[in-house]
Amino acid sequence: MDNWDEIKTAYQVARMGTVSGAADVLGVHHATVIRHIDALETRLGVKLFQRHARGYTPTEAGDDLFRVAQATDDQFSQLAGRIKGRGNEVSGELVVTSLVNLAPRMAPVLTDFQLEHPDVIVRYLTGERLFRLEYGEAHVAIRAGNAPDQPDNVVQPFVRQSVGLYATRGYVERYGQPGDIHKDLSGHRFICNDDEDNRAPFNRWLRAHAPEDAITFRSTDVRALEQAVLAGAGIGFLPVMEARANDDLVEILTPQEDWSSPLWLVTHVDLHRTNKVQAFLSFLKERSKSWHVL
Repeated sequence: MDNWDEIKTAYQVARMGTVSGAADVLGVHHATVIRHIDALETRLGVKLFQRHARGYTPTEAGDDLFRVAQATDDQFSQLAGRIKGRGNEVSGELVVTSLVNLAPRMAPVLTDFQLEHPDVIVRYLTGERLFRLEYGEAHVAIRAGNAPDQPDNVVQPFVRQSVGLYATRGYVERYGQPGDIHKDLSGHRFICNDDEDNRAPFNRWLRAHAPEDAITFRSTDVRALEQAVLAGAGIGFLPVMEARANDDLVEILTPQEDWSSPLWLVTHVDLHRTNKVQAFLSFLKERSKSWHVL
């Protein structure tokens, strides 16, 4: 059926028994009610009402429509009640998106949040693609770089993402450690994103300082690059917090300020104030206080 307004009008006429009564309920002029009924009967090719001095009485076809419309109206009322109730609950799907290199930090947070709220179903989406909050693709996004400026989004500063240049002890034993990485990179092997246009500030720094032929391991997958460093393939970038917890890694160069980038918590204005989103944002902010160096 193309026009639900006409069905809604017919339902109210059947329920109230008069055009004026239906017009009052719907908040429209009585001429609109008559026009809707006439149009619906023409479209269906059947009379829905008997017209008489006291009002409108449903025909057999009108009774069928009334029963279906009444059931539909009841279902919509129940649905509205459930949706309204969910606004006060912390349950259902919680969709969070971030870059994949935040997964070691985010997975424990999401797990602990779910332990506190067992009715929550977590969907954690990672990758380079920006998920569209305005299309409902995520409840909370954690984004890096410049502050997002999409309209209708609520943007809050989160933490800074700090990375350092590391190699395994095995690599250092084989190739040594650069004395001055700004001047002497000969004989060393580097790991870098294969996309020359990658906007990460540390990738741009490495492209500017390392000879092209010294970048011997390349990938577009952040996880592959991190695994290459851990496997001893060369010198590459890792999140500082995770790297400093690994005794097999050697810090090749003190993390530079211009390698880091701010992270932002982004939510859509329509969902920002819901209990579920607010509960998660509060939980995440509290847990991130222990991320002394990210």
